[in-house]
Amino acid sequence: MSDNEVRVRYAPSPTGMQHIGGVRTALFNYLYAHSKGGKFILRLEDTDRTRFDEKYVENLYDTMSWLGIDWDEGGSKGGEYGPYVQSERFDLYKKHAMELVEKGEAYYCFCDSERLDRIRKIQTENKMAPGYDRNCRHLTAEEIEKNLKEGKPYVIRLKVPMEGTTTFTDHILGNIEWKNEDISPDPVLLKSDGFPTYHLANIVDDHFMKISHVMRAQEWIPSTPLHVQMYKAFGWPHPEFCHLPMVNGQDGKKLSKRHGSTSLNEFRARGYLPMAIVNYVAMLGCSYEEGKEFYTLEGLSKKFSLEHLNKAPAVFDYKKLEYYNGNYIRSLSDEELYKWTLPFITGTKDALLPLNPESPEPQPKVGPEYSGISLGDDGEPVCVDKSMNMSSKEVKEKLMALMPLIKERLKYLTEAAEMVRFLFTEPSVPQAEQIIPKKLDAQKTKEVLEEAKAFVQKLPAVSHEEGEALAKEYAEKLGVKLGDFMMPIRMAVTGSRISPPLIGSILILGADESVKRIERTLALF
Repeated sequence: MSDNEVRVRYAPSPTGMQHIGGVRTALFNYLYAHSKGGKFILRLEDTDRTRFDEKYVENLYDTMSWLGIDWDEGGSKGGEYGPYVQSERFDLYKKHAMELVEKGEAYYCFCDSERLDRIRKIQTENKMAPGYDRNCRHLTAEEIEKNLKEGKPYVIRLKVPMEGTTTFTDHILGNIEWKNEDISPDPVLLKSDGFPTYHLANIVDDHFMKISHVMRAQEWIPSTPLHVQMYKAFGWPHPEFCHLPMVNGQDGKKLSKRHGSTSLNEFRARGYLPMAIVNYVAMLGCSYEEGKEFYTLEGLSKKFSLEHLNKAPAVFDYKKLEYYNGNYIRSLSDEELYKWTLPFITGTKDALLPLNPESPEPQPKVGPEYSGISLGDDGEPVCVDKSMNMSSKEVKEKLMALMPLIKERLKYLTEAAEMVRFLFTEPSVPQAEQIIPKKLDAQKTKEVLEEAKAFVQKLPAVSHEEGEALAKEYAEKLGVKLGDFMMPIRMAVTGSRISPPLIGSILILGADESVKRIERTLALF
């Protein structure tokens, strides 16, 4: 590695599922590394063993892969500065904690939990700033030796300067000055069980992995003066800092579950495409090229710059993300759309990912219950209604034929399930009031449906454009608007007011079956 090589990292703690805030941090680090020809490192900071769960590790790697955010070191890829999991580096942390003790930059603390609890109680009662009272900071060598010989449990604490200031420069916020008296007083570096705290492990790892830039959320700014002091204590240069603006909801408060989906698993379960999320998230708090909205991951990498990051919090707009998602859905080929929608049509894979039950967003209507299609043991779609006498091959052919029709109407992949249902199960005959347009009466609606039989039978012999023209002719003949002509037909044929384009749907379903459904509906009148 050259001395000026850009090396950045995303180092989450595996204590929860990946969410939008974390993904943006990972993405910005990835984009910066690639914009500079550098390296993007994926590291696990798993020192919090009380909340650690292997499923969160799996979710991290799965999420990054799904988004297409590839890393250069870490995980299964390894690298020359590994291991990239903190729980596998404990000997290194202990060694350097003791090094600080030897240098006089840290010290043994023998205070037990009861004493620390008393301190906290006194501080709370007297409305004092919380923190350690530095009781063990001035123990003599003899006192320390005596306590160690007696086997008293201890932690290692950093000696934070009690006077003066700590300054550092942030790429976005400029020069930041912090009074040393406001830094957490002598925080623990090494716990009594030999586990490092986050701060020690983070600093040691960043140094030995040669991290050049630390890009993280602005909520970490209060920790940065402490980190600068730790680098100083070790005698190491600290990396450059860039604290990213927060991501808020439209109410100006930090983005959370109350605003809607935040977990990447939930976005997946709700039918978002990875590139839509990547493209939109990349725009949160960063500008690229005026007037341009859509980029490939490679395009974003070429345009990304620290100078284009904003100071102000970014606002997460779900409607804007919906716009991006719809755009990317329309850009898919029919084969790609089939691949992406099939899990939601059949209720498999991403459709099975858990959703936040308290989300203000409605539950997606996916799976066989809504589509009439399940997934066979061979991985091919199967019609649930056996009376349809439809082979798996026929199911796939009809689905593929529908893809160009539904593509223009999908905002989410989940919407595909209900849109395809009319092909694979015979819809219930709607109520008369559902069929009759607002501006028509029952008698006129009946006339529309009677004429619709002849209209439908003519469609197989004409093009789609000619079919649209033919529909207009029939509407004019009946003296009704085109929408009032098509809506009763749509309800009769598909059982829904929302469906793929009607003429195309009739052609795929077949004129005979369409007429049959119209005749069943006419029986209502």
